[in-house]
Amino acid sequence: MNDTIAAISTTLGVGAISIIRVSGKDAIKEVNKITNIDLTKKESHTISYGYIKNNNEIIDEVLITIMKAPKTFTKENIVEINCHGGIATTKKTLELLLEQNIRLAEPGEFTKRAFLNGRIDLIESEAVMNLINVKNEKSRKIAINNLKGSTTNQIKKLREKILKILTNIEVNIDYPEYHDIEVLTIEKLKKELITIEQSLDKLIENSKVSKLLTNGINVAIIGRPNVGKSSILNKLIEEDKAIVTDIPGTTRDIVEAGLNIDGITLNLIDTAGIRETEDIVEKIGVEKSKEIIEKSDLILLVLNNNEKLTKEDEKLLELSKNKLRIIVVNKSDLDKKLEINLPNTVYTNTIDDEGLSKLIEKIKELFNLDQIETDDFYYISNINQVKKIENTKNSIKDIKEGLENNIPIDMLEIDLKNIWQTLGEVIGETYTEELLDNLFKDFCVGK
Repeated sequence: MNDTIAAISTTLGVGAISIIRVSGKDAIKEVNKITNIDLTKKESHTISYGYIKNNNEIIDEVLITIMKAPKTFTKENIVEINCHGGIATTKKTLELLLEQNIRLAEPGEFTKRAFLNGRIDLIESEAVMNLINVKNEKSRKIAINNLKGSTTNQIKKLREKILKILTNIEVNIDYPEYHDIEVLTIEKLKKELITIEQSLDKLIENSKVSKLLTNGINVAIIGRPNVGKSSILNKLIEEDKAIVTDIPGTTRDIVEAGLNIDGITLNLIDTAGIRETEDIVEKIGVEKSKEIIEKSDLILLVLNNNEKLTKEDEKLLELSKNKLRIIVVNKSDLDKKLEINLPNTVYTNTIDDEGLSKLIEKIKELFNLDQIETDDFYYISNINQVKKIENTKNSIKDIKEGLENNIPIDMLEIDLKNIWQTLGEVIGETYTEELLDNLFKDFCVGK
């Protein structure tokens, strides 16, 4: 990390401003070579007006921000060049920088340097990426929480608790004559392990919820043809996105749309009506619908209030029985002919303004959207890190089973040390190059 890196930090395109970020020990000295300003004499955290020059040719009129180490994002010297937002001028300025002793940054390298220089930990690094990609208000709030260190603090507390247990075991083994030292009994250790396990359970559960908050809840609208699936989609998004006719089989492909409910994004997918058909195109649509059922977080199975339950309806009920679902009895404004008594059933219509209100309330209820408190929400978004937490929980389960089988506490000490070590890997107290490469590979180049 002794070299100097540069990258365009804003979206490349036509706009008011483009920002090029440069970081490294020699950042100020190298950028100084292509400006008409003496940046070496500028105070830290100041902005200067001037020009980017290539010999005697003026390339762009710019504002240049100087930030000197260690009070910067990377804890290195940082220069940010605010160019006009044209593509040509921004790329030309970057080209001039790369002709100096500066190389193009790798994806996520600025954030990686911030981590390696101790500015942020791994969880906070993830939060940076999450903050860039947020789609709704709740996602933004929980990403900010992690950026402030809420998850890191929780894991550090767990590591401190485990370290205290390990210390107690060591003292009991090495200094048994010290009567004023608390003896760690099996019952005391069990209680400690239960509290640690509960904290890990909450972290795992929060991580699952965070995935839904960040990526949105994938909601598949399924049903046989002509029960009103497309009408429900159009009504929810207040837009005629799906074609609605009285002709069965009109929807032959997948229609997708987004909806925001209380700060949560629903990725709505209107599927082709599922039925037996000889139409080749419609048959392909039906197969796609079945695939989407498997991948969805929630199923809205639409039935017709004005018709008795059909064999096709029964097949759909069987097909979706193991998925989280809501039975949507549509066309409630018509005469009731359908008799059904299943959990999570709501009656709707697409005629009046209140027609889908019960459906929306049921979705909020199933995902506890009203109960998600973002102020103390801590989570992990990287799937490999989540697996480490799950492995840690399994290790605790093994220790508890060992205690039940009367294995001496000191024999379980190595398992406790492994748990302490794994939790350290999650926050980056220890790490491998492979882990870092995997973590930062999806970042944009300028971050």
